[in-house]
Amino acid sequence: MAGTSQHRRFGWIRKLPSRRYQASYIGPDSARHNAPGTFAAKIDAEGWLSAESRLIDSGAWSPPDERNRPASRPTLFGEYATAWLADRTLKPRTRAHYGCLLDKQLMPTFENITVKAITPHKVRAWHTGLGTGTPTLRAHAYALLRTILGDAVHDGEIAANPAHIRGAGAAKRVHRIKPATLPELEELTKAMPEKYRLMVLLAAWCGLRFGELTELRRKDIDTTNGMIHVRRAVVRVDGGFVVGTPKSEAGTRDVNLPPHLLPMLREHLGSSITGGRNGLLFPAADGATHLQPSTLYKVFYPAREAAGRPDLRFHDLRHTGAVLAAQTGATLAELMARLGHSTAGAAMRYQHASADRDLVIAQRLSDLAQATQR
Repeated sequence: MAGTSQHRRFGWIRKLPSRRYQASYIGPDSARHNAPGTFAAKIDAEGWLSAESRLIDSGAWSPPDERNRPASRPTLFGEYATAWLADRTLKPRTRAHYGCLLDKQLMPTFENITVKAITPHKVRAWHTGLGTGTPTLRAHAYALLRTILGDAVHDGEIAANPAHIRGAGAAKRVHRIKPATLPELEELTKAMPEKYRLMVLLAAWCGLRFGELTELRRKDIDTTNGMIHVRRAVVRVDGGFVVGTPKSEAGTRDVNLPPHLLPMLREHLGSSITGGRNGLLFPAADGATHLQPSTLYKVFYPAREAAGRPDLRFHDLRHTGAVLAAQTGATLAELMARLGHSTAGAAMRYQHASADRDLVIAQRLSDLAQATQR
């Protein structure tokens, strides 16, 4: 026996075989809506229908299923940020860097705060609390927070991004880079062990990154055409080495070798490379695994002292390469291609004015002035 139903002015009440009452009605959305449960007494079913009718009349109605659905728990920043990082396609070192920033700079303050509860005041107080001792780290941490909260806006977690401190995502360079001069580069190279001299010269004259140099293999060198094919780079992550593509998309490139380096390159290939075509040009002591930065620094630091440049970092040799290439008259686009930069802004950071070049400019200005007086 299916039970009996009775139509009323608004809605239906149906007596079930269990002797309980079920109420339903057609809502403003033209769909039938049932009460969330049955009623022991008819008067209770009528009361529910009356309450629903009043909601419709007042314009405050929404489907009962939506109103009875348990409210979702607000999302904690720690949960959202962890999922955010897991969903991103990132280079291994970038992923490790973001993970470290989250663990050490962001989570201690925001992990157990809901995303909606993060206010501009909280962001500003956190940013101030980071101090000014490590400006680059501070800028990276803020930029990451701003990016995560920006995606939270797109995901509907919050209405607006509370991270909007002007200039907080950019840091002024603490280390003032002074590219090596040619005499300094010559002294530095002489002071290096023979097996690393070519590595120093390729960093300076070709603008190769450390990770690109230490992943160079015999198969990447074209001695016939004097070309280096940069196709991979290696990074050190969590105590191990990870080989992947270069730092940027433009990093995959062919770099022409200055002809004066070609004899040294041929000699290096013929004397110290093992492993056939897959052999590393600058391996660790075992000849087969990747060179660690610390191993190079043990000999690089004394060499830079000998060259009178105790401030020179290995990566600064790349800046030297940019200056040398620019002094040949290379355009910005040509410099971007040679250095493997995707944006003009990145390439511009490697541009440096040299005192010698400025002297030439000054002399040419005088030449122009004297020409007009004749």
